[in-house]
Amino acid sequence: MDWQDEGVVLSVRHHGESARIVTLLTESHGRHAGLLRGSGTGRGGALQPGQLVGAEWRARLSEQLGYYTLEALKHPAALMLDDPARLAALRATCALIDAALPEREPHPNLFGATKALFSLMAEMDEPGDWGALYVRWETGLLAEMGYGIDLESCAATGATTNLTHVSPRSGRAVSAEAAAPYADRMLKLPAFLVPGRGAPESLPNDSLQAVLDGLALTGHFLENRLFAQLHAPVPQARARLLEVVHNQAQK
Repeated sequence: MDWQDEGVVLSVRHHGESARIVTLLTESHGRHAGLLRGSGTGRGGALQPGQLVGAEWRARLSEQLGYYTLEALKHPAALMLDDPARLAALRATCALIDAALPEREPHPNLFGATKALFSLMAEMDEPGDWGALYVRWETGLLAEMGYGIDLESCAATGATTNLTHVSPRSGRAVSAEAAAPYADRMLKLPAFLVPGRGAPESLPNDSLQAVLDGLALTGHFLENRLFAQLHAPVPQARARLLEVVHNQAQK
């Protein structure tokens, strides 16, 4: 059995003295682990989460762990070394995928979205800009896993305008008027997530607060829907991202 594919490195674990077990998110084969012999570096340097690689996997039987031959293609993290927040977002992305996806189940849309996210994050310096994209990516992950948030119209009135909150129970948007009596129990809906708003070229001065609101929104459903069903905690890397963004917002 063998195949070739493109993949994003999710995790690298020591195996014995000189090998690594590498888990990738591949375009056509989903989350897939394999053994990398030798130093575990592949061609092109040490492997790190977020790195894009060309992968060849071989095994005698399809159900076996198998062996990887990897070739480094791009390393977005190399362009983020001076930015702890972007690095935290990259690591959180990889950790969420690694923890949430079943093994060897194709998710080509998620692969494409993850690859695009890392490429755009490598070019963006403003945390409001890449932060909004990251929150959108988390909504996409929730939808891909069957826990999508419905932001098209108000759950109470059917209105499609002035959507400002999300019900933590139903996962549906709520308008400002309908949410007013229960605002303290609702999740804030940042404007950049409202359908039709598009991706703003520059967010307002309170953009980091909008990103924090978005992280609180998606974090609620990651914890109480996706990972609750998996009977597992949300990866610690995601909490680290929230901490870093919160610290930036306080400056």
